[in-house]
Amino acid sequence: MPNIKSAKKRVKVIEKKTLRNNMIKSGYKSAVKKFEEAVNAGNIEEAKVLLSAATKKIDQACTKGVIVKNTAARKKSNLSKKLNAAMA
Repeated sequence: MPNIKSAKKRVKVIEKKTLRNNMIKSGYKSAVKKFEEAVNAGNIEEAKVLLSAATKKIDQACTKGVIVKNTAARKKSNLSKKLNAAMA
């Protein structure tokens, strides 16, 4: 445990930020899972809507600094590939 006042504050701040980051990460992972379930079920129309929702969540996570820009781009690209493969 930290003894210095500023170190104690940092612990509190880090805990808050960790909770926020986990919430954002969980949100975009859930959106991706919903999209993948729709693709696997063959619901192309629903998958298109869920793709835009998942893309939005990934972009938000990227903007908040939870994931890196290239990681976000890779995830969005993979989702688009899955949708295109399901449509073909």
